[in-house]
Amino acid sequence: MRIDATDRRIIEATQAGLPLVAEPYAELADRLDIPEDELLGRLSAMQGRGIIRRIALAPNHYALGMAANGMSVWDVADEAAERLGATVGALPFVSHCYLRPRALPDWPYNLFAMIHGTTRDEVEALRTEIAALLGDALRASDILYSTRILKKTGLRLKTEGG
Repeated sequence: MRIDATDRRIIEATQAGLPLVAEPYAELADRLDIPEDELLGRLSAMQGRGIIRRIALAPNHYALGMAANGMSVWDVADEAAERLGATVGALPFVSHCYLRPRALPDWPYNLFAMIHGTTRDEVEALRTEIAALLGDALRASDILYSTRILKKTGLRLKTEGG
């Protein structure tokens, strides 16, 4: 999957976020000296080809009052993991959910779901909800609480000159 120079410029110009203005795509197109409809078409095409997965907001949960953020980890039966992961990922209080291979014998968990809440008690109650959804497929679980944000960006391309 190759990108041309204009696509690369678009990615480089957006990787730190869109401009915080009323018409961010128009502003970006102006900066890149391309028509706005071309910019939107290229973004859509890159998304369609899987080069860009999504264009999304990345809020600072702490600034929004969500001070208790925990990565819940679950050991669920492999044959149910994909189905259950989709169910957990659709919950409104889960920001992201994914499957990963276990690292036995030390790490038995294969399903991960980030839960956000204002208190740890709230997050623990939400974790209990997830456990109930997982039912008999659940073998073990834990939660890893965040203490600070270390990175809040996606992939960064190396710039042409850098």
